[in-house]
Amino acid sequence: MQNVMTDSPLDRPASRYGAPQRSRRTRRWVIVGLFAAVVVLGVTIAAVAYSRLGSPEVKGELGGYRVVDDRTVEVTASITRDDPSAPVVCIVRARSYDGDEVGRRELLVAPSTTEIVQVRTTVTTSRPAVVGDVYGCGTDVPSYLVGG
Repeated sequence: MQNVMTDSPLDRPASRYGAPQRSRRTRRWVIVGLFAAVVVLGVTIAAVAYSRLGSPEVKGELGGYRVVDDRTVEVTASITRDDPSAPVVCIVRARSYDGDEVGRRELLVAPSTTEIVQVRTTVTTSRPAVVGDVYGCGTDVPSYLVGG
């Protein structure tokens, strides 16, 4: 009888011994690849968040509010925009004592010569309101606000 040595590993039944293990080198590359994927994903999320939440082209801040009656709130807002020659839209709203939104209005802010303008509008409510505020502003003005 003659002993024969081979360089290839023995084939073991996977049902008895489990799946063959990867080499250390293969495992290391898998870990490096996963780490690189996580880093790329993190950078992508940060870039998207900055573009959406970073310094906006237009910002609306509450200047004041006055509850006129059970169905009306007057809201004054200061609008700051990078390009004052472009119209913007702001959403102002009224909220009840429990925090529910009880009225909302889209407000067209026309072009001006200054970066900061102050606007005043009234919001009709469905229930008595206790506060008015500026929900947000943007540069995507709906066509129904500009008549186009």
